[in-house]
Amino acid sequence: MFEPTPAFSAESHSLPPGAAPGPELPRPKRRVHGRLQRLCELYGACDAMRSLFDTLDRVAGASATVIILGESGSGKELVANAIHQLSDRRQRPFIAVNCGALPETLIESELFGHERGSFTGAARTHRGCFERANGGTLLLDEITEMPVEMQVRLLRVLESGRFSRIGGDQEIAADVRVIAASNRDLRGAVASGKLREDLMYRLCVIPVSVPPLRERGATRCSLPKCSSNA
Repeated sequence: MFEPTPAFSAESHSLPPGAAPGPELPRPKRRVHGRLQRLCELYGACDAMRSLFDTLDRVAGASATVIILGESGSGKELVANAIHQLSDRRQRPFIAVNCGALPETLIESELFGHERGSFTGAARTHRGCFERANGGTLLLDEITEMPVEMQVRLLRVLESGRFSRIGGDQEIAADVRVIAASNRDLRGAVASGKLREDLMYRLCVIPVSVPPLRERGATRCSLPKCSSNA
């Protein structure tokens, strides 16, 4: 029997459908400790990190899609979460999905949901990530690992703002800000057939580059393990 599981996605600050939001969350402020600066769960003292913080402050208020580029382990999900927390959507859910960890047979259901009985093992209706992230932010990590056939459907959702569950005939509005992330060269991924070129352009409205750890010098404590010292 198919049972949806959070193993492939991470969700924070989620409200049940129709629930009234609680007290308004204040917009996080940048904190300075000598040369060390902190923004949400990101820390850094080097020029590259300070430049990144400036970029996040600027792009958070926009509604356009964002692509975060950086090496594995550089903190791309933390950057996406910072954009969410700095935006007006911070009252709503932030959901992160690792496209590379989702089996091809489950990725459509995990993203868009399915109706009860729509396929063998679909014992109940499942709300996908786009639906659960309504009003908030959806991070699609390792976007180049998403099957090309699914990229076509994602492109349609980005263009129309609507989707339907598997087995459903009702379109659902998607009020979601999409952020994608990758550790690959996107043009190389297009050339190798891993990423559709039209989707690349749709995602690259606002590109954000995360500096690799080796370029941060003594500021490698920019990852959460140093939060206890902040």
